[in-house]
Amino acid sequence: MAKTAQAAEIENPRVGKKNEGPGGNGENGTGNENAFNPFSVALENFDHAARLLDLDDNIRQQMRLPERELTVHFPVEMRDGGFRMFTGYRVQHSTARGPGKGGIRYHPQVTLDEVRALASWMTWKCAVVNIPFGGAKGGVVCDPKRMDRMELENLTRRYTTEISNIIGPQRDIPAPDVYTNPQIMAWMMDTYSMAKGYSVPGVVTGKPVAIGGSQGRDEATARGCVYVIAEAAKYCGLELRNARVSVQGFGNAGAVAARLLHDEYDCRIVAVSDSTGAIFNGQGLDPHRLVEHKATSGAVAGFSDSEPISPEEVLTLDCDVLVPAALENAITKRIAAKVKASIIAEAANGPTIPDADRILFGNGKIILPDILANAGGVTVSYFEWVQNNTGQFWQLDEVNARLKEVMIRAFTELQNVARKFKVDSRCAAYIMAIQRVHEAIRFRGIFP
Repeated sequence: MAKTAQAAEIENPRVGKKNEGPGGNGENGTGNENAFNPFSVALENFDHAARLLDLDDNIRQQMRLPERELTVHFPVEMRDGGFRMFTGYRVQHSTARGPGKGGIRYHPQVTLDEVRALASWMTWKCAVVNIPFGGAKGGVVCDPKRMDRMELENLTRRYTTEISNIIGPQRDIPAPDVYTNPQIMAWMMDTYSMAKGYSVPGVVTGKPVAIGGSQGRDEATARGCVYVIAEAAKYCGLELRNARVSVQGFGNAGAVAARLLHDEYDCRIVAVSDSTGAIFNGQGLDPHRLVEHKATSGAVAGFSDSEPISPEEVLTLDCDVLVPAALENAITKRIAAKVKASIIAEAANGPTIPDADRILFGNGKIILPDILANAGGVTVSYFEWVQNNTGQFWQLDEVNARLKEVMIRAFTELQNVARKFKVDSRCAAYIMAIQRVHEAIRFRGIFP
């Protein structure tokens, strides 16, 4: 694969280089190297790919920035009977190809620029896998680990009410993200439905199957990632049986990816990490037992038959496949120079900064970019939305078969674009997405 060309400077003067959101305190909280504004990173990747295309400049400028941004401040009743103010966001980056689509995250370090970046990545992600959605994202600045069930329900219902004027099954469809889950989607659906006076299951995806959720949605992000890992292994001649896998971030996506790679492809999961620490076993960790251990202890640390390692070592140890499945900006220039994995599958959004990209591609690494590798979640969300709209529900085997078809087709198209333009896989993914969104805007025109 060709090396990435030098990326251009960001043209948006309102976006700075420093990031006060996740990762903004430097690598593993120890320095400033990855103190990047995530929206700056998103724009840099967009600009680099867009300059390789013959685009109408007016449409190009329209694609760069979000269509709509909503910031809300609202009170929530807490367990002690008092009220506390919270801040939430919903950003709609593009609706050119269909309704906005994107998750809701609850995290103490959510920022507006982070949500902007995530919304733009959703636009490109939906376009890469060619599903008829645009990109949106939301978040609430809170610490869900310090909130009980009543407080989370109160927060979710009030936040839903605050953003209800810009969401809807034909307008903008939320889904789970960091520290949100099917239960929270159920509360969102119920709140929206009560205001409408009738049940509206299609207003969210990722909800429980009992109220219109899709089979396979809970595993979709990880399963889609595993499908493209398998295709990439074929592409580079890597035998997955007994391949060494390191997973950074043992949450929903990371834990499920580890289990699927272990169970279905006979990989060895040699290292995992979460927010509390990291562990290693060269002979392989049992992901099933590790999930049980984390459920009871709250951490991967202390798991039997493992030894503690530093969080950085999870990214840099000798392995065949690396799955970054945590938050943004995990792989910086310094980390990238130490990465030994042949395949890097970005189950997280924005885990690699642009300068690190150039090092990884220059070292011959195969990167499965986030807007492809973690698009399984939004793909099955689309399936769920279709099922809600038609009232016809699919069995798990059909959902997984359809997902596999979409992910393999997108991987193949990406390789073709990379060869045609002589670019790396991330740039190729952006080129695919930008061309599709550009075409939609060109056909629709500008109103009035």
